[in-house]
Amino acid sequence: MTVGARIGVATLLLVLLIVGAVAGFVYKRPLTIFVWSNRRQLAGAGLAKATVASSMGPQTYWVGGQGPTLVLLHGAGDQAGTWAGVAATLVQRYRLVVPDLAGHGDSTPADGPLSVGQVVAGLEAVMNQTKGGPAIIVGNSLGAWVAMLYAHAHPDQVSRLVLVNGGALRGERSDVSLMPKSREEAAALMTQLRDGASAPIPGYVLDDVVRTANAGPIARLSQTATGMEQYLLDGKLGEVSTPVDLLWGLSDKLFPLSYASRMTAGLPASRLTTLVSCGHVPHQECPQRFETSLSDILKSAAPSREATPTAADASTPGVERGK
Repeated sequence: MTVGARIGVATLLLVLLIVGAVAGFVYKRPLTIFVWSNRRQLAGAGLAKATVASSMGPQTYWVGGQGPTLVLLHGAGDQAGTWAGVAATLVQRYRLVVPDLAGHGDSTPADGPLSVGQVVAGLEAVMNQTKGGPAIIVGNSLGAWVAMLYAHAHPDQVSRLVLVNGGALRGERSDVSLMPKSREEAAALMTQLRDGASAPIPGYVLDDVVRTANAGPIARLSQTATGMEQYLLDGKLGEVSTPVDLLWGLSDKLFPLSYASRMTAGLPASRLTTLVSCGHVPHQECPQRFETSLSDILKSAAPSREATPTAADASTPGVERGK
């Protein structure tokens, strides 16, 4: 074998080793690859990554675009890249601010117990850094909870809220753990969060769900569960003066429509819009319909005490309410 042939064989073996290593990593850490891809899409949409100091350390956020400030808050265990599927469209009309909530993504604290109070404090640091007039805040799950707490404490800083399958009320009882211990438990959790007709999640991805749920922010938040009562607004919804739209995936079984109805019943100015065949994270599960509904909501006047009901998702007429 010539020297050139030996070099060619060695190069081929090296390439195969690299490909094998990458394939093995993708198989063992698919969620890491998913997060990396989503964050790349944020950058591709024209958003720049930035940090701001806080009492807990640096808080990371993505910012870009011009127009009214629109803040997007992700759920527990997630990170800013979850909004990648809708960011490219929204950044054409708004100045987007998309944080990694405290203890999530690249925002500190990186370890130890994590409280809702810390998450709110992280958002306050980002909002103080990115002021541009009262902001519209869209929050999913934990992000909806934090958005309500921020608006409750700083009503002059928020023009309106859009809550996506979440809020600041006590949740409804569920026998499904948010920290699954096996592939089977992870599959059961996904059936609660997603529409039944959505594509099944591969087993190796479910295995990674188990790993991240038990070692990441969800597990850290669970360590402070006994102190979460102080961050609930049960019996205090009447104090939320900010207009609230609720945008709800109807297939969500952890936060079902009855949860949204409890909020519309207590909020002074609210409106409910539903999305069929979408679950707990509709901007991931049905991004195009989510973005269309969100855009329609933001183009319309904010709900008020005198607002009248408008049509809900066309396939579920009569579900939306206004007050």
